[in-house]
Amino acid sequence: MTESDFSEFHRIESRADRRTGLRAVFALHDLTLGPATGGVRRWRYASEDDAVVDAMRLARGMTRKNALAGLPFGGGKAVIMSDGAPVTKAQLRVFGRWIDELGGEYISAEDVGMRVEHMIEVRKETRFVTGIGDRGLGGHPGPKTARGVFRGIEVALGGSVRGARVAVQGLGAVGIALVELLSAAGARLVVSDLDADRIEAAERLGAERCALDDVLLGDVDVVAPCALGQILTPEVARGLKCRVVAGSANNQLASDEAGRILHERGIRYAPDYVINAGGIISAGYEYLGWSGAEVQIDAIGGRLDTIFRESAATGEPTHEIAERMALAVIDGARARRTAA
Repeated sequence: MTESDFSEFHRIESRADRRTGLRAVFALHDLTLGPATGGVRRWRYASEDDAVVDAMRLARGMTRKNALAGLPFGGGKAVIMSDGAPVTKAQLRVFGRWIDELGGEYISAEDVGMRVEHMIEVRKETRFVTGIGDRGLGGHPGPKTARGVFRGIEVALGGSVRGARVAVQGLGAVGIALVELLSAAGARLVVSDLDADRIEAAERLGAERCALDDVLLGDVDVVAPCALGQILTPEVARGLKCRVVAGSANNQLASDEAGRILHERGIRYAPDYVINAGGIISAGYEYLGWSGAEVQIDAIGGRLDTIFRESAATGEPTHEIAERMALAVIDGARARRTAA
């Protein structure tokens, strides 16, 4: 990351608690639209610098995601540095106090490595938590993310997934929920995951297992990355045999070059922060006390259709169109605030 990368952030903060061993990073990117909102990821990082970089990339994506989803939130992310041991209640309570000390500038929810029950424990120390089913709304965001990804895949394939061969990389809360939706709709599934139990669950739904190293490059119609990001390198983009890339993972493109290669090869790429917004829509509506999240999640398909159509008309890669659209929302809000 460069100095200019850091300068665009509202706040980046590393914290450590000696008593519990908790270490975390908070990255609050842009608060033009509202408080920074995004999940907390618990992961084993090689260094604190790696944790900071990951938090920054994820927070920047949340800014774009919230803007295009029409939510009154900015982009933020927190990462907890795991030591491989299970997270403790004491650590979760400390983390909750840290969120509370940010004074409402950051609203958190579960992400990779965290569960709803963890966030319920965090909620005991702060009200700035969502995605836990508060007031009968929202709840676990994973299935909602899967619903939006499913709608996006439908649109990318022209309206139906029936008979399409779809490779799902990663069978966490989102990936397995997506497999269930695709299977019910008649798709043919290829899956990969490190966890044998998850693979077996997918096989019971009719999925075919695939080696981790082969799932992205198989002869399929759709590749759905649903694990971690940075997996679409230029080399991978050149080797893909699919006609659509549409999954839930954040920061799928390792570089702009990879996105341009996909476009040049005629592979339809669903920008990740557009297609995977179902979870934050659900969590955001829960936090605000709004109903109707499902309608907005289903509208993800329409938003992607607009991007695909503009790409076809202008020759511009889809990831560049999505970036421009998101920044236009933020710039417009900033201009209105200045004028007022």
